[in-house]
Amino acid sequence: MNSLVVLIGQRLTLGLITLFVVSILIFAGVELLPGDLAQEILGQSATPETLAAFRAELGLDKPPLTRYIDWLAGVFQGDLGNSLANKRPIAELLDNRLKNTFFLAAYAAVIAVPVALILGVLSALFRNSVFDRSANVFALTSISFPEFFMAYLLILFLAVQNLYFPPIAKIIGDEPLGEALYRTFLPALTLTLIVIAHMMRMTRAAIINLLATPYIEMARLKGLSPLRIIVVHALPNALAPIINVIALNLAYLIVGVVVVEVVFVYPGLGQMLVDAVSKRDIPVVQAISLIFAGTFIFLNLLADILSILSNPRLRHAR
Repeated sequence: MNSLVVLIGQRLTLGLITLFVVSILIFAGVELLPGDLAQEILGQSATPETLAAFRAELGLDKPPLTRYIDWLAGVFQGDLGNSLANKRPIAELLDNRLKNTFFLAAYAAVIAVPVALILGVLSALFRNSVFDRSANVFALTSISFPEFFMAYLLILFLAVQNLYFPPIAKIIGDEPLGEALYRTFLPALTLTLIVIAHMMRMTRAAIINLLATPYIEMARLKGLSPLRIIVVHALPNALAPIINVIALNLAYLIVGVVVVEVVFVYPGLGQMLVDAVSKRDIPVVQAISLIFAGTFIFLNLLADILSILSNPRLRHAR
């Protein structure tokens, strides 16, 4: 038990170190952007005195290391700064956007994870059958299509030619759950089709790999049905790689929604990030990038810890 606690503590420490390094990369990436931020915001007609005063107001007259320490200290205190575009606190602007992004990611995950696991199990159960080949063709096709292309296809067939769903996923926040699910079905379906293939193929590969092990062969010799062998004996031992791929795809559902949100004009973090980049709203860009990075690192840590808990062999050095 103590070794398990130490192992989890090591993973959490590595996660915090990774997040710290990523925060440095985010700040450095913003610092390396070409052009003068104050000049870009105030325009070419700004006088040198106005530019100097505006730089002092933004803290741009301080050394980069000082500004990074101030920004990081504010993040630890829950203060992400103020938006340059509308002077409002960034935490206030992120509130509804963050909820919308997590709602869309959860909506897609609720559909994608069970369907992917079922398809993966059935593909392993009926290996090399027509169903297995059809599922693999579907998976490879979904992986090959970029997000925006898949989104426009769904808009064309389900919103333009057939008026089943709205082409724009506009939600306010106070509509009933059923109405919100209806309006966001197309972006959720886009994300589902993109991530379901990875999870399905990993589930199939993990189970097929285990079907060649001696204990599965013994279960066959005992006369157990193929479905019971897969569900009861193979699937639990394949949880570690399956959990990893599910966590990675859940991270994508939150972090990789930028293109999908822009296509469907969905009011989430991805759309807000694109708007902030176009307006050179650097504090907002930094805040959203750090949230995306923290979410991705957290889900990877969660997958790592769940894999350790589900597979005792990972707790001991080989």
